[in-house]
Amino acid sequence: MKEFKYFKLSDFDCQETGENEMDHDFIMELDELRESCGFPFIITSGYRSNSHSLEAKKNKPGMHAYGIAADIAVRSGVERMTIVQRAIEQEFNGIGVAKSFVHVDKRQSTPVMWVY
Repeated sequence: MKEFKYFKLSDFDCQETGENEMDHDFIMELDELRESCGFPFIITSGYRSNSHSLEAKKNKPGMHAYGIAADIAVRSGVERMTIVQRAIEQEFNGIGVAKSFVHVDKRQSTPVMWVY
């Protein structure tokens, strides 16, 4: 079992099933992102089972179901901007920006950013 600097594996448990198939290398990259941002991260969503209500509605599983995505709570515009800037620098290819969180993922496709 890999050890992470800022996270416990259980921080990423599926909120509906308790399952957890997070990619450990992805969590290591989140550790690096957290380090470069310089403030604590609260993970609001990590792994999602295919039976999770949000995943079950999709035609194909999203990045959370592959264990390569996380939603990070934000408390200010400065935190939001810092996460987005550092995530781009660290080659997170999927970034979603919401009022209360930033989604980051390591999809293997053309980089994309969206708003909720």
